[in-house]
Amino acid sequence: TGIYNSNVENSERFSGFQTMRGKSKIDIEKIVAGDIVALVKPKCSTFGHTLCAESAPFTVKVPELPLAKLSYAITPKTKQDQEKMGAGLITLCADDGVLTYKFDPELGQGIISGLGDTHIDVTISKLKSRWGVEVEISKPRIPYRETIKGKARVQGKHKKQSGGKGQYGDVWIRFEPNPGSDYEFVDEIVGGVVPKNFIPAIDKGLQEARKRGVLAGFPTIDFKATLDFGSYHDVDSNEMSFKLAATLAFKKGIAESRPVLLEPIYEVAVTVPDEFMGDIMGDLNKRRGRVLGMEPANGMQVVKATVPLAEMYKYSTDLKSMTQSRADFTMTFSSYEEVPAAVTDQIIKEYKTADEEED
Repeated sequence: TGIYNSNVENSERFSGFQTMRGKSKIDIEKIVAGDIVALVKPKCSTFGHTLCAESAPFTVKVPELPLAKLSYAITPKTKQDQEKMGAGLITLCADDGVLTYKFDPELGQGIISGLGDTHIDVTISKLKSRWGVEVEISKPRIPYRETIKGKARVQGKHKKQSGGKGQYGDVWIRFEPNPGSDYEFVDEIVGGVVPKNFIPAIDKGLQEARKRGVLAGFPTIDFKATLDFGSYHDVDSNEMSFKLAATLAFKKGIAESRPVLLEPIYEVAVTVPDEFMGDIMGDLNKRRGRVLGMEPANGMQVVKATVPLAEMYKYSTDLKSMTQSRADFTMTFSSYEEVPAAVTDQIIKEYKTADEEED
């Protein structure tokens, strides 16, 4: 059977049509307008594509779909199934306009997102029945950041002698807050106390070191590092020695500059009937949210607030319970803000324990 896919501008070939009755698949010979059918083994068609006659091509606009509201970390029960799980999820996402899956290299986790628990449960069931993969889901890690609130000037010195040619690198670096900059490196060396050809290695050493902060191993952002003094050895100094010296300076300097933990903050808009306003406001406060305001919209109220991402886990499920499934919400990234001291210690302990278990 041949038919035209107007989205990819190519003919689609498949083995036939089927109608679904529960788990049963029934072969049929023809379809008419209004029928809901399954295509057997399509070659190039996926979710949202339009199939039509090549002589009169047209494309149907895909309606606006809801955004995924619930995310889990997902892992196969056996490491051997990692590739099969990934392939299965990619296929399922292609067939589903809402379901998403991605691997987050920073968090070291695969993240699956859907409309709710039922959506995720159905996906897990399909992975098992179609690909033979059993998986486990858990709370996703949070992409925290680290920064500094104070200043420090420290020395980083790497010196190693092992009989032959040794290693020598010596730097003095000032660390200070620099909000909004992510990272800035300044070279203030005068008089050639550190040769120009070693400066890039110092910068590289700092950039690599900042990927794992001193508090809990999260990337360090929004600081300035100024190289203002150092020394070298005519024979023993090389790029690696100065890179290692910069790493030592980073660990010492950041630790002495009042490091703090930052957490991602999201802008949340909750559309809710008036009768549930009290429950919603109280719940947002429990989640460390800051209510920004309220406005009417089509007989409902829209509550706008900023809430830490760490407090939004399973919010879609909780919101349904509080409002008899009559409320909805959206959330978009806003900024990074300092984690309250009362919460910081628990986060540091939790993530350091997780790293030790993985090691």
